[in-house]
Amino acid sequence: MSRRRSPKGKRSDEGQYVPLSYAMIKSPAWRALSGPAVKLWLELHTRFNDGNNGKVFLSMNEAAEILGLGKATIQRAFEDLQAKGFLALEQEGNWYHRQAHEWRLTTKSTPTRSGKKAATNDWRYWHPKKTKRGSETDPSASSEVPFENPKTSHGSKSEPVRPISRRSFGSETEH
Repeated sequence: MSRRRSPKGKRSDEGQYVPLSYAMIKSPAWRALSGPAVKLWLELHTRFNDGNNGKVFLSMNEAAEILGLGKATIQRAFEDLQAKGFLALEQEGNWYHRQAHEWRLTTKSTPTRSGKKAATNDWRYWHPKKTKRGSETDPSASSEVPFENPKTSHGSKSEPVRPISRRSFGSETEH
């Protein structure tokens, strides 16, 4: 079965796609995204048409319905995408006038009056915060691990256990 090709040699049945560069998907920012944030990022890209970056519309309610996620999860996903540099809020929406926020995808160029402004790719500058593990006053932060369990002063005196051989079984007397 042969496929029909468009005049430019591209397959006409493939439609649009979202390129995911190795640099991006191997970045600390991408790997730190939550699953809902990745779903939301992909949905936002379906609304991008090469001429509307900075005016990509998607409301929280619509995203929650389309993606099958709760509104609080969607809100966290929007925040996650902004914090890690994949999404920028260009214009706040207005709930009373039923206007969604206007978003800019940092992975895409933005149209201007004099042409196009290159993608900012802000995700390249995000790095996880370094966390201090343990503290000087925290006893659990000690790097020394005791070799034996601590001795207790209560209970009976412990004695070494002697192996029992079959022939001596029952022939020993208690001391």
